[in-house]
Amino acid sequence: MNDFREYAGSRRAALRRTAYLLCGDWHQADDLVQDALAGLFVHWRRVRAGGDVDPYVRRMLVNGYLATHRRKWRREVATADLPDTAVADPHDDGTRDVLLRALARLHPSQRAVVVLRYWEDLSVEQTAAALGCSTGNVKSQASRGLAHLREALARSGALEGEPA
Repeated sequence: MNDFREYAGSRRAALRRTAYLLCGDWHQADDLVQDALAGLFVHWRRVRAGGDVDPYVRRMLVNGYLATHRRKWRREVATADLPDTAVADPHDDGTRDVLLRALARLHPSQRAVVVLRYWEDLSVEQTAAALGCSTGNVKSQASRGLAHLREALARSGALEGEPA
């Protein structure tokens, strides 16, 4: 099991970033990664013997994220009022926040496609395999998702180089 520990240790940060982009919440991202790694542990020998582990874990992350949207009544409810305030990033011109808010407003399947295609840099075929859908579906969801993101960035003035 040392090889599982090595894999989990080396990939946890990247998986967490991907999970965050899927769900938009660091705590939920931690839960998604933990659930995916727990599931991977159970099937580690079979998955490792099959070859590349990353697509399997990525699919588990996406399935876990999409499952939370199918079972809204079972999730915890997040509130807008937080006890602490975040410190602004001095290097951020506001575009990052606009983009993350726009990403959060995408339909879950569009968001999953956009994250896998453009953050994880998967091909259309790899994204389709990760989501268990057709390549045509990936292309249409990516097109719609990018259109929504462009619209949100244009509304904020971020596309013209103006501060958000």
